[in-house]
Amino acid sequence: MTDNKKKKILFLCTGNSCRSQMAEGWAKHLKGDVVESYSAGIETHGLNPNAVKVMAEAGVDISGHKSENVNDLLHIQFDYVVTVCGHANENCPFFPGKAKVVHVGFDDPPALAKAVEGEEEKLNCYRRVRDEIRAFVETLPEVLINL
Repeated sequence: MTDNKKKKILFLCTGNSCRSQMAEGWAKHLKGDVVESYSAGIETHGLNPNAVKVMAEAGVDISGHKSENVNDLLHIQFDYVVTVCGHANENCPFFPGKAKVVHVGFDDPPALAKAVEGEEEKLNCYRRVRDEIRAFVETLPEVLINL
């Protein structure tokens, strides 16, 4: 990165309960020195307890996060808005200023979990998406410049 200013990144999802929360958690944990991360939803559904559980397994505590509505963050001058689900991408509000909106979609863990039996198999759905989000966050902020 050529400047020393942290890039402000908003991770946006439908309900701000799972994927966007995981992304914010990973960004704070792995990239807090170069990005200032936020998460929000088109709606607010509250924190998904399984998302909290699998992030804790990986050493990232998101239990103190709260589900935020994107309309409450429109005053922040984001550098990037990353939509992490299709619905949010299709319904992303206009962001004033210079925010570059990019879409990096991830599967919905609760939907994946509905298709499998057993608690461990359900948690494995969350773990897979958690790890995919981590791999993406590890490339920040450089990857966003090229999207």
